[in-house]
Amino acid sequence: MDDREGLRREVREFLTTRRARITPDQVGLPSTGARRVPGLRRSEVATLAGLSVEYYARLERGQVAGASSGVLEALARALRLDETEREHLLDLARAADGIPTSGRARRRAPTRAASRTSLRWALDAITDGVAFVRDPRQDLLATNALGRAFYSPVIGDGGRTPNLARFQFLDPASRDFYPDWELFAEMCVGIMRAEAGRDPHDRGLQDLVGELSTRSEVFRRLWADHDVRRHGAGTKRFHHPVVGELTLAYEELAITAEPGLVLIVYTAEPGSPSADRLRLLASWAASEQAPTSAHEG
Repeated sequence: MDDREGLRREVREFLTTRRARITPDQVGLPSTGARRVPGLRRSEVATLAGLSVEYYARLERGQVAGASSGVLEALARALRLDETEREHLLDLARAADGIPTSGRARRRAPTRAASRTSLRWALDAITDGVAFVRDPRQDLLATNALGRAFYSPVIGDGGRTPNLARFQFLDPASRDFYPDWELFAEMCVGIMRAEAGRDPHDRGLQDLVGELSTRSEVFRRLWADHDVRRHGAGTKRFHHPVVGELTLAYEELAITAEPGLVLIVYTAEPGSPSADRLRLLASWAASEQAPTSAHEG
């Protein structure tokens, strides 16, 4: 399958799944007659968006190249897309129009970008929180000292770059590390879906999706849902093998000098048990490092 056909399939499946989740009652339409499929009919979406049935059918077949911003906005309103879903639709349309990487600056090789000295200095300056750099493929490219201790179950002793999606779906240890495993799985896939829309030609991301689809039934099912989401900010629970339960707030920050990379920082509420456990984890990491440093000296 070539890139254009793959993109048309993405659009088709995204619009179809969005249409299927809306009932006539939700949009004030009478729910009369037998329905072969759940959700709205094509004709109903067309009416809500102010489009002809023929034109909407063409869009749902994946032919969004040339669609105006007004048409896409009307479609987003008719399908009740949230902001992340709306951006995903616009990203897919830009890709169909041939705008590279959704009009963003060309991405540099992420491993080289994450090794930039000043970026590592910035990471190391964050001492009371977990800080790390992640790329669109869910690769964990760089961490601060506390991040290395925190993500020790993910990093392990392997030689290749740690990948949060592989850990989530292929490593049994993830079910201990993430107490809310199902929620983390949905978030991971939703973020990857959004990234795939921003850059449908990212071969590395395509390969990862293929690998996980082959090896994980859960990933395959969630990917087929076509849900998209942003990471942004929020709170997550973890269970670390050294210090136990941690409830941490997170903030995701775009690294503007390196399009596609993000800096994520996890912090604990001051004075909370999680803050105490983070400090304990930092002490443990320092004690683990001390023998190594002494040996090297």
